[in-house]
Amino acid sequence: MRDAVNTKAKMPSGFPLKLFLWTAVVSFLFGLGAIGEPLEDLARTARNYLHTNKASGDIVLVEIDRKSIEEIGTYPWRRTVHADIVDEATKLGADHLYFDVVFAGRTTPQDDEVFRQAMERAGNVTLAAVEERNTRYLGSSLQLPMEEFQDDADMGSINAYFNFQTAAWDLAVTDKVGGKVMPSFAAKMAGVTGEVGETFPVDYSIDVTTVPKISATDLVHGRVDKSLVEGKTLIVGISVVQLGDQVFIPGRGRMGGVFVQILGAETLKNGKPVSLGWVPAFLVALAAFALACWRPDPRTRFTAMAIAFVVLAGLPVILEANGIFVDIMAGMAILLYGFALFGYRFFKSRGLVNELTGLPNLTALRADRKGKDLPLIAARVHNFAEIVSTLNAAGERRLVEQIAARLALGRQSGMTLYQGDEGIFAWFAEPRTAIGNHLEALHALFRSPVTIDDQPYDIAVSFGVEVGSSRNLASRLGSALVAADEADAEAIKWKYHDPARLQDVPWKLSLLSQLDKAIDNGEVWLAFQPQVDLKSRRVVAAEALARWTHPEKGPISPTEFIAAAEQQGRISALTDFVVDAAAAGVAELRKSEPDFTVAVNLSARMLSDRKLAARIMNALEKHGVPTGAITLELTETAALDGTGADIDLLAELRELGFSISIDDYGTGLSTLDYLKKVPASELKIDQSFVRSMRDNRSDLIMVQSTIALAHSLGRKVVAEGVEDTQILEQLTMMKCDIAQGFAVGRPMGLQELKRRLLRDKQRRVA
Repeated sequence: MRDAVNTKAKMPSGFPLKLFLWTAVVSFLFGLGAIGEPLEDLARTARNYLHTNKASGDIVLVEIDRKSIEEIGTYPWRRTVHADIVDEATKLGADHLYFDVVFAGRTTPQDDEVFRQAMERAGNVTLAAVEERNTRYLGSSLQLPMEEFQDDADMGSINAYFNFQTAAWDLAVTDKVGGKVMPSFAAKMAGVTGEVGETFPVDYSIDVTTVPKISATDLVHGRVDKSLVEGKTLIVGISVVQLGDQVFIPGRGRMGGVFVQILGAETLKNGKPVSLGWVPAFLVALAAFALACWRPDPRTRFTAMAIAFVVLAGLPVILEANGIFVDIMAGMAILLYGFALFGYRFFKSRGLVNELTGLPNLTALRADRKGKDLPLIAARVHNFAEIVSTLNAAGERRLVEQIAARLALGRQSGMTLYQGDEGIFAWFAEPRTAIGNHLEALHALFRSPVTIDDQPYDIAVSFGVEVGSSRNLASRLGSALVAADEADAEAIKWKYHDPARLQDVPWKLSLLSQLDKAIDNGEVWLAFQPQVDLKSRRVVAAEALARWTHPEKGPISPTEFIAAAEQQGRISALTDFVVDAAAAGVAELRKSEPDFTVAVNLSARMLSDRKLAARIMNALEKHGVPTGAITLELTETAALDGTGADIDLLAELRELGFSISIDDYGTGLSTLDYLKKVPASELKIDQSFVRSMRDNRSDLIMVQSTIALAHSLGRKVVAEGVEDTQILEQLTMMKCDIAQGFAVGRPMGLQELKRRLLRDKQRRVA
């Protein structure tokens, strides 16, 4: 390589030195930045299937499973139960007992003392310590066992470093938690020591299903055979999905986080593994690419790269079976780039690629006939130019690669991502795709910043959808981008652009006057979405939602007419109608359900209306409804934008007896100080967090911490966007108060809601 740089005369005159150096630098940055990590994980998972191993059987999981919760009671358990686990494990001759449960807070003095004495008698207990670091919104979270426990038990770290899938590919041997040096659970169970900060790769070729398991309730109640415990290392951990603490086990799916520690220990019991990193594969691939650049004939070029490809794909299987791990994606990136470069440059489609990033450009999109009748999705990164102005060409390429990697998640295989200038990306969706759910999930991915050269950059992105039409693709792309810009202007995540709406320009210009007439003519009405109390499983409330059914055009989008009313200062009349109709509705519902309440949304613009309280009171007096029957909702963003006068108005409404709810909580930037000032009785967690908390550890933590925070402030918590029973059960275990979403009930008319309440009442009586 030194000769290649310093003695150009030794190389054929046709050697593309600039291309070679550019490829070497870019692929080096690719490996250094771990951009190929998701693909690396997939490749290693695939290789694991070629050399699977069984667990040693020396480590036994004591499961906190559904059976245990049903027999012992709702989790978390009293510490006397954990004391029983310690005593039973000791009686059966367990060699050591680990708790993958953090006993950080105090419970009752009696229960804590019983547990401490049990650990003192056993003398072989290790308790978990954890410190979540670099959490952008919540800061560092340290959890150590109570000081009273630390004298009678060892401590071990259960820290793990999770990727976007919540998979932990590496664990520490020795860690520092809260300033205290301690071994990781995995290292301590395996009897391995190391330096602070030393990590090792977890061998996921060990079949997690071969780990011996016993139910915690069977151990507590003496139903476990001694041979399963005697001389073994026991670790107590959560396995039931409803209690959370679920991580991604490569090749197996979502399982309890305790399995990461077990597999880490099993890895070390086979010998401390060696990680060679990505450099060896990088050098092999770079040598093959250099040969391909040196020799111009296609046969030599492709043979050299094909041999390197086989070596990189096959050799790691043998190495990993012997405890030697190597990353190949930096090298594979060079080879794949070489195959694409030397094959692609001969085709006329070369002009359809973005030269900097290699992605198909918008010219390629306009030429894609397969997308003619498919929905077209456009993503616009609104601060793209601002970010790129701080980067060089390599940095811009890495920025686009990270954006593209996130946009690729959830897209159907075979669907192409196109890149335009100034932060524009587009792709076609299959007709049966649940586009709304897909874009909600994608938007959630961009809540985390991208990192270029250790510098984080927040990405401001919105999406637009053109549903499909006979127009040319250039016009359809323009429509999708207009929808994306409108979504950004309206502070929403995504928006449809229906080409048929282009014919409705006169209608849109007269929309507000039409709305006034629609209210008078009874075309505007209220739908009620039920809210269920998670303790009693009774429908105890509903959210009032304005709906407009036009006699000719059918249903009009609430987003469209409500946003227009807000922008033109006409929201007051619509709010008065909704409050009056909600009061009439709750008066009717309270005839059979005396404590029923209805939530009404308040626009941020209404918070400056000093006559608002009087008008609401007049509506309630008209229908004989008490103030406690109405909850007034305002978005978190509206609350945060408020002034002191706005707070005074909310305080006045609260003093009159109204409940105040902060809607879409989590999408703004609330501070604890502001939450103390806003006189809210309820926090409503935004549906984007609730929908993705099962698959996204950060969102799960957000929901759990919000519930704990709200309860500590004496406020109820409503979770919206609950779309399946599993999330409903998970929220119940997390002690959330109220749930709202399709799993509870879709928005419905007043009469349909009355019938629903009557059916529920009859079932309770039966």
